[in-house]
Amino acid sequence: MTIMTPHAVDRAVSLTAQALRGVAHLDWSTPASGLEWSCYDTAVHIAGDFTAYAAQLTGRATSGYVPFEIAEDPGTTPDGVIEIVEATGGLLSAVVAVARPGDRAWHPYGMADADGFAAMGVVETLLHTHDILNGLGVRDWEPEPDLCEQVLDRLFPQAQRAGAAPWPALLWVTGRAALGNLPRRPVWRWYADPIAAGRVVLCEISPQVAADLHAGGTGGFAWAGDGPGEGTRVASGMVLKAKEQGTYRPGWGPYAIVRTDDRRAIGGIGFHGAPDADGNAEIGYDLVPSARGNGYATDALNGLVAWAFRQPGLTTLHASVDADNAPSHGVVGRTGFERTGPTDDDTVRYVLRAPQG
Repeated sequence: MTIMTPHAVDRAVSLTAQALRGVAHLDWSTPASGLEWSCYDTAVHIAGDFTAYAAQLTGRATSGYVPFEIAEDPGTTPDGVIEIVEATGGLLSAVVAVARPGDRAWHPYGMADADGFAAMGVVETLLHTHDILNGLGVRDWEPEPDLCEQVLDRLFPQAQRAGAAPWPALLWVTGRAALGNLPRRPVWRWYADPIAAGRVVLCEISPQVAADLHAGGTGGFAWAGDGPGEGTRVASGMVLKAKEQGTYRPGWGPYAIVRTDDRRAIGGIGFHGAPDADGNAEIGYDLVPSARGNGYATDALNGLVAWAFRQPGLTTLHASVDADNAPSHGVVGRTGFERTGPTDDDTVRYVLRAPQG
C-alpha cells in the first residue's frame, strides 16, 4: 500500500493553485459540477478540509472534528481564496511531516494516521478542483497520473480499474463519471485505514454503503460472481437499524472482505455490535461459495481479531458456529478461539480472550 508523503500534498496543492488561477477571472458564484456549493464555496471547502485534517492530527482528536471552522474575510476574491488554499495545504503538509508514527485521529470513515490524512487531503483537492473547473466549463484538466495512482492505491483498495488510466479511474471510483462500460457509481467511499489481513483487506461497511447493500446494490464493491451473500445484506440492515437507534459505533459493524490480488469482494465479516459493559463482543463471518476453502476466512478473522484487541474496552470475543460446519470450526480454532460448549439451537459457542501483558 502506498505511503502518502508531505510532498504528495504539496504537489496536489500546487496543481490545484495553478489550475484555479487560470479561471480566477470567471464567475465563481456558478455551481460547482455535481455539488450544491458554488465554485467559490467549494474552494473554501478545500481549505477547510486541509485545516480540519491538520487540526485532527495535532489535537489527536478521538471522537469528532475539532470544533472550529475557517472562513474567508468578506470581499475575498477568487485569487484570495486560492491563497487560502495554498496556505492551508502547506499547513497540512507541515503537520504530516512532523507527525509521530503512532499519531492517529478521528475521521467519519474511521481513525487515520498522518499518511491517511495526507491521502485524504490530496483526494479532496484533486476532486474538488475538477468540480470547480467543470462548473466553470473547463473539462480537459487532468492531474499527474502518478499522484492519482498513489491515491487510488492508498484509499481505494476495493476498486477495480478496468485497465483505465489513473485519473479516469479516480473519477469513476468517486462517483463522478462512468468508466467505459462501467456506469457511474451511485455510492462510494474511501478507506483511509483499511485492515490489512494477509491476502485480503477488510473495508468497513458504513451506513451509506450499508443502505445500498441492504437495498440490493453492490455497496460500491466489485463482488465475486456469487456475491454478496445474504449474510452481508442482513448485516447491512443491522447497521441501518443501529444508526436509526443511535447505537451505531464506527468500526464495530460489518466489513467487506476484499481479495487483494483482484480487488473482488468475496464475503463479509464483523461484529454484532460494540463491546458491552463487561467488554464482550460477538464476531461472525461468511464467504461466497466460490471463495471458500482457500484460507481467506482465516486471514480475515486473524486481521479483525488483531484490530479488535487494539481497541479500548474489549476483553472477550465470542463466536457461534453451526455444529455441522466443519470448515468454520477450523477457522475459529486456527485463530485461537476455544470451544465453550453447544447451545440449544445446534450451534457451538467459542470464546477468545484478550492477550495478557
